[in-house]
Amino acid sequence: MVFGPSAPASPCGEAAFGSPRSACTAVLLAIWLALPCVAAGSDSASPTDAASSPASNQRRVLKLLPNFKMLHGAPTLSVDLAELLRDVDGIDSDGAITGSVLYNKKKKVAEVEIIDGRRLVVKGGKVGKTEVILELSDGKGTPIHSKFSVEVWEPDYWKLVLTVIGGLGLFLFGMKNISDGLQAVAGNRLRKMISLVTDNRLLAVGVGTLVTMIVQSSSITTVLVVGLVNSGFMSLTQAIGVVFGANIGTTITGWVLVLKIGKYGLPLAGAAAFGYLFISRDRIRYLCMGAMGVGLVFFGLELMKDGFSIIKDLPAFEQWFERFTADSYLGVLKCAAIGCVLTFIVQSSSATLGITIGLAQIGVIPFQTAAALVLGENIGTTITAWLASFGTTPNAKRAAYAHVLFNVLGVAWVTAVFPWYMMVIRSVVPGADTSEHVTAAIAATHTGFNVTNTILFLPFAHLMARFLARVIPERKVAEEPRLKVLDIRLLESPVLALEQSRAVVQRMAELCRQMMSVLGTILQSDTMEEEQVRTATQDEQTIDELQDEIVSFMTPLLASNMPEELIDEARRQLRIADEYESISDYIGRILKYQVKLQNAGFTYESQERESLLQLHQHVDEFLESIAQAYAGQDDITEELLEERGRHIAQEVRRLRRTMLERMADQSVPPRVSVTFNRQIIAYRRVRDHAVNVIEAIVGQK
Repeated sequence: MVFGPSAPASPCGEAAFGSPRSACTAVLLAIWLALPCVAAGSDSASPTDAASSPASNQRRVLKLLPNFKMLHGAPTLSVDLAELLRDVDGIDSDGAITGSVLYNKKKKVAEVEIIDGRRLVVKGGKVGKTEVILELSDGKGTPIHSKFSVEVWEPDYWKLVLTVIGGLGLFLFGMKNISDGLQAVAGNRLRKMISLVTDNRLLAVGVGTLVTMIVQSSSITTVLVVGLVNSGFMSLTQAIGVVFGANIGTTITGWVLVLKIGKYGLPLAGAAAFGYLFISRDRIRYLCMGAMGVGLVFFGLELMKDGFSIIKDLPAFEQWFERFTADSYLGVLKCAAIGCVLTFIVQSSSATLGITIGLAQIGVIPFQTAAALVLGENIGTTITAWLASFGTTPNAKRAAYAHVLFNVLGVAWVTAVFPWYMMVIRSVVPGADTSEHVTAAIAATHTGFNVTNTILFLPFAHLMARFLARVIPERKVAEEPRLKVLDIRLLESPVLALEQSRAVVQRMAELCRQMMSVLGTILQSDTMEEEQVRTATQDEQTIDELQDEIVSFMTPLLASNMPEELIDEARRQLRIADEYESISDYIGRILKYQVKLQNAGFTYESQERESLLQLHQHVDEFLESIAQAYAGQDDITEELLEERGRHIAQEVRRLRRTMLERMADQSVPPRVSVTFNRQIIAYRRVRDHAVNVIEAIVGQK
């Protein structure tokens, strides 16, 4: 293509081309024509102009200032610029510092200015956040660009309250899931642990520790102990040992929180929830429930820490917390009192321990104050067992007061030597005052307190029992055990709830044996005392009441989420309780028939009396064997079911046949023969219901 005069080449003009070769020519020509202009521009530019250009690559970007967060209404912040810039290359921090302040957003929530060339002053305004750019000069003409933010905030108290409550709720729900999961996995092994308690104090302490570690609550363990003592199946000395162990076992909560899970708590809970929902095997399901509980515990703790972080930045709260510092004996007592009252209100030492650890981890309270709070929490947790002792027997009250006495005396001597106790804990847990190790230090404080107290007081358990026997004497009118005050608390722990109801079923068996004993005494003589009849009648009424209470107790328990093994045990106990109630009714009938016979002026001849007493003895021995088997002292065998039961049935048929023969001979008055037949038939009914008890024990339908 040929350029003509009508189309002069010009860098600013338009070129027409019709082929690739022409296009390349045009491009090369344009570049050639532009070179002189570029060279001319380069020669005319000075170094100073290049340095001062905003687009220059020589501008230095540094992070000199932190981001500021100011409480709304707080006083003006002042920062020493000279100190901040002392180590910045090229800046003379001894002289006046010049620069400008630019705002990256239109919304200004604070005023920022440089005063006297030395100080940066930040004055807060309305609530919000804005970015600030500080442009300084390093003395060589090179600008220094530094960006920071200023946030003005005001506390959201609703967020504080709701976050802490939500976190605490998840924390406690997680603890319950851990407890339910471990109990379901332990199952009958947990119940067998309780049956191992003997007068060996060390064994009792060990059982109390293990049971509490599984159920994650010393309150539940001590309530169970009160109930077992109330039912007469645990002595006071045994109960004291278990209570000591329960105080050690409850410290496991603090050590669980020492695990470095933190932010992984929610993913752990979510993953474990899938296992719990979709796995069919009970053992694995409840292990997943325990893992889900661990995750929720840590997620709840993180939420509480987020809520408490607001408190840390509020001067009013900080000043309030300064009043309760454990830097003196009076201060330690104040902190212990707060921990006691808080635990008294929420009825859970785990909850107050979680709050204490949450406050300590974010630095709201120092470790020493947290340790004093934990001491008070040990006293506050005794309220549950104390409330459970209302309306119980004197021995059960003594068991509850042993728990109170143990913790009160322990706190009394530890607070007296508190500075030295803290020295020991700090030597055991280095860095106890840092947020990284404060949880372990609090856990060590809790465990050390209870272990040391157990070592000190365990040798004096018998003396403590004697002291409590004097303080709480026996009443003139004997009190019958009741379950009413224990049902709500023990429903939180199905395994222990079943152990408590099992003790009441055993109590029903014992009362039936007592009725048989009174009946045997009456059958041996021609006269009877009204006190004996009244005792047997009262025993029958007590059995009726206990059976009603067990039904009321089991109804919500069966409706709860329990493993099939525990559901079967609950149904078995309901059946056995019903059978014992029927047994007591028939024993009562035999007694009424005897009373009517004697009131009518009739007595048995020696032959009838011996036959009836022999049958009574066989039935009584049968009931005793069943009661011992249910208590775990004997094994139930098919031979016991077949031989003894069949022998009693045969004996009843023989006695009835003999009496019919004597009636035919008219050697027995009709009133006597009718009463005799009714009584032996009632014994047969006792035997039938006793066989039903055996079938329930061995699992027959």
